[in-house]
Amino acid sequence: MPEKNNSCVGLNEPRLVVRKFLAKPQYEGVGAIVRRSIGRFELRYFDPFLVLDEFSGFETVTYMIQGSVTHEDFGGHKGTIEAGDLQWMTAGRGIVHSEMPSPHGTQKGLQLWVNLSSKYKMMEPKYQEISSKNIAETTKDGIKVRVIAGEALGTKSPIYTRTPTMYLDFTLDPGTHLQQPIPKPWNAFIYILEGEGIFGQSKLSASAHHLLLLGHGDGLEAWNKSTKLLRFILVGGEPLDEPLVQFGPFVMNTQEEIDQTIEDFENYTNGFEKARHWRSESGLSLDF
Repeated sequence: MPEKNNSCVGLNEPRLVVRKFLAKPQYEGVGAIVRRSIGRFELRYFDPFLVLDEFSGFETVTYMIQGSVTHEDFGGHKGTIEAGDLQWMTAGRGIVHSEMPSPHGTQKGLQLWVNLSSKYKMMEPKYQEISSKNIAETTKDGIKVRVIAGEALGTKSPIYTRTPTMYLDFTLDPGTHLQQPIPKPWNAFIYILEGEGIFGQSKLSASAHHLLLLGHGDGLEAWNKSTKLLRFILVGGEPLDEPLVQFGPFVMNTQEEIDQTIEDFENYTNGFEKARHWRSESGLSLDF
């Protein structure tokens, strides 16, 4: 089969795959099973990314692949994220919220935690929610991309990211070759959702549920030399290069700030006032 080439882009220095992880299932929360790749003991932090979970059940960028998740928070915001939808939640100074999967069918999705610069950590919480039909999408030469954040194949996302971030959902037909630019200073990784592909200058083969960390360079090369579809996300972000202290879901720059945040949470002060009497309708909550 002749190879289809996304020839609109030329890379001078394609990135190498420098580490490869298999995200194994683990229990998280009440009855949820996730495949965690960033935020586990082998890879605690990949600046600016704190956590990447692939979840089946429930489980902060939430991107639904299949099924739906209903969410609510102590400020009265609630809704349902359906298959293909996106919720980009900026936790800022803190928010208490819950997420519950639909009781019917299979729920699958990804949740990515992106760190904020110290100047944004105490901002008011905000949401950006985009339905599947409004996510930027394009197809060229056997390559389809959904542009969650950033730009690919000449298509840009409307999502605003306070930490400069790209989040691209690629599907490659058999026999296709992708070249996707990545800003040189950024850290970047791949997470494979289905199929098997060949990635990076080293031409490493990898299949579903693997995380691939990319080295330095100006972009990614990927090939689908199999007979089935290959689907993966490419995520990149500008490193913050700031101190990081994390205690559970609380993320700050110093231990003193963490201690103060925990004190505020426990005393319902400094942004957590609404948490005192709020109870999730589902009975479950995730605290930020």
